[in-house]
Amino acid sequence: MITSVLVANRGEIACRVFRTCAELGIRTVAVYSDADENALHARVADAAVRLPGASPAETYLRGDLIVKAALAAGADAVHPGYGFLSENAGFARAVADAGLTWIGPPPEAIEAMASKTRAKELMGIEPLKAVTDEDLPVLVKAAAGGGGRGMRVVRELAELDAQLAAAGAEALSAFGDGEVFVEPYIEGGRHVEVQVMADAHGTVWALGTRDCSLQRRHQKVIEEAPAPGLTPELEASLREMAVRAARATDYRGAGTVEFLVADGKAHFLEMNTRLQVEHPVTEAVFGVDLVALQLRVAEGEPLGEEAPVARGHSVEARLYAEDPAAGWAPQTGTLHRLSVPEAVRLDTGFTDGDPIGVHYDAMLAKVVAHAPTRAEALRKLAGALDRAVVHGPVTNRELLVRSLRHPEFTAGGTDTGFYDRHLAALTAPDPDPYAPLAAALADAHGRSRFGGWRNVASQPQVKHYRTEPDGTEHEVRYRHTRDGLAADGVRVVRATPALVVIEVDRVVRKFDVSVHGERVYVNGAALAALPRLPEPVARQEPGSLLAPMPGTVVRLAEGLAEGVTVAAGQPLIWLEAMKMEHRITAPASGTLTALHAAPGRQVEVGALLAVVQEDQS
Repeated sequence: MITSVLVANRGEIACRVFRTCAELGIRTVAVYSDADENALHARVADAAVRLPGASPAETYLRGDLIVKAALAAGADAVHPGYGFLSENAGFARAVADAGLTWIGPPPEAIEAMASKTRAKELMGIEPLKAVTDEDLPVLVKAAAGGGGRGMRVVRELAELDAQLAAAGAEALSAFGDGEVFVEPYIEGGRHVEVQVMADAHGTVWALGTRDCSLQRRHQKVIEEAPAPGLTPELEASLREMAVRAARATDYRGAGTVEFLVADGKAHFLEMNTRLQVEHPVTEAVFGVDLVALQLRVAEGEPLGEEAPVARGHSVEARLYAEDPAAGWAPQTGTLHRLSVPEAVRLDTGFTDGDPIGVHYDAMLAKVVAHAPTRAEALRKLAGALDRAVVHGPVTNRELLVRSLRHPEFTAGGTDTGFYDRHLAALTAPDPDPYAPLAAALADAHGRSRFGGWRNVASQPQVKHYRTEPDGTEHEVRYRHTRDGLAADGVRVVRATPALVVIEVDRVVRKFDVSVHGERVYVNGAALAALPRLPEPVARQEPGSLLAPMPGTVVRLAEGLAEGVTVAAGQPLIWLEAMKMEHRITAPASGTLTALHAAPGRQVEVGALLAVVQEDQS
């Protein structure tokens, strides 16, 4: 029987596994990098072991160090979580060879399915060997891992070699395996998957379907169970193929078989030999704890012949520290406050005051709702996110709320191109016109322009704010009067530093106000108070390429050096931040006159990377 579990992972999934272990009376052990020294998962575990370094390659991808940590901390089992080494057969073997229990499928099953190329061969599907114009568009994919890393859509044959190299480099950095392959890219498909759970006694459960079609950069944003709008025949076929894949590999534990559904047909994508990020929606619908079942199977216990019965509908939204309107750029900083209504489930690896760094994924939390019907679950989750308090870096919270209420999504059955079609509308600024006034009134609480009231009219006070992240500037005017604060067009009912109440057209509106540094949060909207006199702006040379985010320079274009000629739109520099790669391209055709970027260099947002002098001829 398992008594102590080390989780070979970090953040939200480590905390998630620890929670079940604590409920079962199992001692927990965390591993942490130097960047995660004060992270929540390291704080809540019963014991924690340091992995020196900050990058994944130095820490969470070092299977040898993790096995040593488990032995040193007295753990008798290892749970891999998801990502990092969770689908690494060599790591699974090393755990078992050290006398520890591996909470996952057998290494042979991982080898058969964790490599997408071998999985497709097992399912009778051949990857593309030689790509021609007739095969386009195609998808370049990493053979190992998941989470959208190492994936590129190629629509022009001339781009294929460069995208193969880029995908391989990203996969190597993320998973320690740079193998990539090419498959047809199916436009307009839905991402549908089946959760399987198998034991060592021949039982395989197919725990329904999930729809994960709302994606950005091939990474899921909103998931739900069951997948809406499938015919009974198609759903049965998906479950049958999933069970067949599990039995073909003598599978044990939790796994997910993924498909692309288009024109009423299911196309096998891959099998993830691990727990998925979106597993909570299946737990909610089937009333199970998948981590507890993983532990049970690892101890050799049977699942039981009959799978549990599905009830209701569940939806999950991933809250990311990123700006969807700026190309999904990841954001860093301090998470001052994070809370959601108790009616929904919150899985997170952060608490108030935690830093959000550049080394790992941008996901702050998963918010999950369950209700008797899909419509009720969508309404419940959208309402909870709308009321959530998220003070810190820019997030995708507003995008999530708008997505959950979008008529195409609420109708069910949307495809993976949803954000390609609707991103502009979903990210269009829609600031509350009274939020800047509320911020000014809260700031002015208790102040008197005269030091004592006089029977003369007070001159208006003026403050300026900028809404973030769209950058719109607002001028606010208010007055100090004998009766308190006043502003044109509204009646100020109450004004304190934390709460402002105003009446507009006989409707009373409340604004919660919180100040963190230079930012003011009004009902969740972020505002920056602007100085009375504009600060001088540092001037950059024309053609300067600045880092759009903090991160690491992972590579430069081949042959890139000062003095070379570049073409407009040509990728020059690749940055990696929060598990995502970002290309920096030439703003115009011309000559590279300065190059400050170098592979491995850490850069801050706004750092000068290079300068391109435009060709004036």
